[in-house]
Amino acid sequence: MNAVRPSLRADGDIFEPLDDHPAYRQIAKLIEQRIVGRVLRAGDALPSESDLARQFGVNRSTVREAIRELETHGLLGRGRGEKRLRVTRPQAKHVSKGVSRALALNDVTYLELWEAMMAIEPAAAQYAATRRTAAQLQAIVRASTHFRRDAAETAAAVSAVLDFFNAVASASGNQVLALAQAPLNGLLAPALTEIIERVPQARARIGEAQSRIVNAVKREQSELARTWMEKHIRDFKRGYELAFPFDAGQNPRLSHP
Repeated sequence: MNAVRPSLRADGDIFEPLDDHPAYRQIAKLIEQRIVGRVLRAGDALPSESDLARQFGVNRSTVREAIRELETHGLLGRGRGEKRLRVTRPQAKHVSKGVSRALALNDVTYLELWEAMMAIEPAAAQYAATRRTAAQLQAIVRASTHFRRDAAETAAAVSAVLDFFNAVASASGNQVLALAQAPLNGLLAPALTEIIERVPQARARIGEAQSRIVNAVKREQSELARTWMEKHIRDFKRGYELAFPFDAGQNPRLSHP
């Protein structure tokens, strides 16, 4: 069901002047509410700084701070060669940083991360096999190729693995899966770095799993794609336990970069 746009004020302005409470965060919140409520839709031009300052009853520097915050969160942006700010849809990278930080602050454990990956990644691979576009398939293949090419250099190998997960999730055609997967990368990266460096067979096993997943997605074999992704994520658990030996019954916390 399409959201109903609230009516504008009688004078045509979108916003009411601010009350006596400060400042740019209040403005950012009010603009965000208009975006979430679809008063301002993706692609709509934002009123100019001077017009917003007039509507809110503040100076332009305060408006500028609010706009900067909304740009950081991916709600506003400029097209190539454009000066005018427009409403944009937040990309997974804008969502993931805050969520990943929140997960780390809640002392997420390696077992919790693994369970979340087992719920998300196999489903993403299954759907990607039948829903992916040619461009999305190319992105999955490119990430896998980068891993094989850069496997000897740990940082590049880790980046390629994360790109692979992102590409598969994006190709699933399910925005919830894609947005849920991205924050896990922030927690996975430090652990994956240690796994690749400490477990001799890690690089070969990652490369083999990616190759199998890529082939299944290419051939639109959804169940096979799911099966190999499940094996891939189970390997992460085994690799973590080899890289970080701990007593039975323990469930170590994950570090955050």
